[in-house]
Amino acid sequence: MEKKGSRTMRKTWKKLAAMAVTASMVICGGAMGVSAATEEEKPEKVTVNVAYMPDYASLNGLISAIELGYFDDENIDVQLTEFSDGPTIIQAMESGSIDVGYIGQGAHKLCINGKADIFALAHVSNGDAVIGSKEKGTDTIEGLKGKTIAYSSGTSSEDILNKTLAKGGMTMDDITAMDMDATNIVTAMLSGSVDACATWVPNSLKVLEELGDDGVQLADNKTFIDQTVSLASWIAMPKYAEENHDVLVRFARALYKGFDYRADHSHDDEVCGWIADKIKLEKNSLLDQVEVADWTTSEFIRDHMDDVKGYYELQQKSFVESGDCEETPVDNYVLFDVMEEACAE
Repeated sequence: MEKKGSRTMRKTWKKLAAMAVTASMVICGGAMGVSAATEEEKPEKVTVNVAYMPDYASLNGLISAIELGYFDDENIDVQLTEFSDGPTIIQAMESGSIDVGYIGQGAHKLCINGKADIFALAHVSNGDAVIGSKEKGTDTIEGLKGKTIAYSSGTSSEDILNKTLAKGGMTMDDITAMDMDATNIVTAMLSGSVDACATWVPNSLKVLEELGDDGVQLADNKTFIDQTVSLASWIAMPKYAEENHDVLVRFARALYKGFDYRADHSHDDEVCGWIADKIKLEKNSLLDQVEVADWTTSEFIRDHMDDVKGYYELQQKSFVESGDCEETPVDNYVLFDVMEEACAE
């Protein structure tokens, strides 16, 4: 992932700029005061253990913030660890090996149930899908009845599968549900060992591409826009959040700067190149993912906080109605103050 030459050059220019400012202040007779103030204002050096998933949605802002030195500016040393899904990330956080992590829609029910706190909205997703097969007779939602369907429990895969079944007047009892991890879902679908699947980008894109004319997307997040909103967020354990409020603000500030950089589509090729280096994927497959969500920016957080709160309220309403959790104030588990501080001008 690291392009050491480019990062070194950026840091060199930062140092030269700092030297120029210092020299200017020496001429004005104020160098000692500025130097002392700079040292006082520099935040304490911290290491943050970060969990991510190997896809564009999880990494675009994070990698941008790393490559452009935004975490360096906050004096944060980021240590990255890859995971396949949100529930597994939360388990690692509970064990203490991870400090902050990225989750998709499905794992948010764990936050509502008090397992973790949300401190940054990443995006509103349209990356989840239920995919059927003409050959298997699952090219309609009604055709799913009695069929074997691959999904990943506790994730956005399970969430969209339940909604799709309900749209057809069914529940999980009406199918043979095969619980497996994200990678195995792709293998099972392409080998024909299951009749349909529920998964997320980039796996959904790969399945549709490989199946060709035989593959049929039966539903995605926008299918249920009147019922819920599919969110991705950055989270921390409640205890960590309580004890490290300032660290979360600093982390989120760097992250949102990365989001802002990513939001300019003239940077798509560069950002996808950074991610491709990290997770060893073809850059073009990542470029296919840049339109699968409404990507959050710091400006959106500043100007539309009521909408952000509305997203989490609508999301919770859907989980309550499905019996996954009980109603609770969103302020109990969403740290809106961290978002506001991090994105303040």
